[in-house]
Amino acid sequence: MSAPADQETELPAPPLRDFGGGPFGIYIHVPFCATRCGYCDFNTYTAGELESSASPQSWMSALSGELSMAAGLFGELPSPQPEVSTVFVGGGTPSLLGGDGLARVLDAIRENFTLAADAEVTTESNPESTSPEFFDRLRAGGFTRVSLGMQSAAEHVLKVLDRTHTPGRAVAAAREARAAGFEHVNLDLIYGTPGESDADLDASLDAVLAAGVDHLSAYSLIVEDGTALARRVRRGELPAPDEDVLAARYERIDTRLAAAGLRWYEVSNWAANDSARCRHNLGYWDGGDWLGAGPGAHSHLGGVRWWNVKHPARYADRVGSGGLPAAGWEELTAQERHTERVMLAVRLRSGLPLDDLDDSGRRAVERVIADGLARLSDDRLVLTDRGRLLADGVVRALLA
Repeated sequence: MSAPADQETELPAPPLRDFGGGPFGIYIHVPFCATRCGYCDFNTYTAGELESSASPQSWMSALSGELSMAAGLFGELPSPQPEVSTVFVGGGTPSLLGGDGLARVLDAIRENFTLAADAEVTTESNPESTSPEFFDRLRAGGFTRVSLGMQSAAEHVLKVLDRTHTPGRAVAAAREARAAGFEHVNLDLIYGTPGESDADLDASLDAVLAAGVDHLSAYSLIVEDGTALARRVRRGELPAPDEDVLAARYERIDTRLAAAGLRWYEVSNWAANDSARCRHNLGYWDGGDWLGAGPGAHSHLGGVRWWNVKHPARYADRVGSGGLPAAGWEELTAQERHTERVMLAVRLRSGLPLDDLDDSGRRAVERVIADGLARLSDDRLVLTDRGRLLADGVVRALLA
């Protein structure tokens, strides 16, 4: 069941009463960026694109209003409002709000929800918009984790990606975050950019390990339709990423990180230990419940998913008019929940419980094991090293 939403549309109450009562997270979407990266298709806007139609101030006011209305949804639940176990502020470029602005975001959450005593509170940040003072303010404001967009240590690779920070700035920012008291610091890498060599990737990995971070996320470059990068590839200015090169780069990353004590726990994520894993993202991958606030943010509660209007000005108008800013919602069927469970759990090192598979999926298990793509561990299907490279194929086999 699904429906478009407008100012008069309310989310369906009965499915919300199916809220599981497990770990509950809040995602905040900050839609602002100083410049637009050529590969990015996220819901982000530069000041020139927005002109005077929206601002961080109008966004913050609308965010506070949405959080207040969203907290009211839990009044329909038979159990008390859950504690918030994780918060993740993403974007966009949250660090453009500054330390004080991000502290206000967390204050707005506290005004409407109860943070668990051990809550993980993360913000994404771009290296060029951070400083020692910025990280000090985040720590004082209650943040516990920082994720920095490094992408590469090679200047020419950053240029292709339209990143504006200098090659060494991400490592410097990671060290500043650690000096400010952040135990958990992540760096993001993108591999397979046109023009990137094995030596460039090795230099990036050297920089990551020198920074002393306890978490790394590494993603292969995807050329998304509608982006500046896609237009350059289409015109022949840049070659499309090569699948064999991407596979070899992934293996190179995993080998280097494993030797340094960072182990994969999700196909694209490595951590130094269990406490370094991103609990918020694990909530997504484990099929948990979360509230998404901000333009374009998605939410999932009790089998109901909804998504907000995308443009910051329209978002602020909707909240200002007293309505939830949802653009639409859908109630997931049992089959859809099963499909998502398989798609997400297969990517985890903990694996997919065999009990989560139907008869067809259990028959497919024998085939993926025979092909060397997975193995059994305590009645769970766990990807092999080769299987991680072909995870999408494993999913298709299990769902066929």
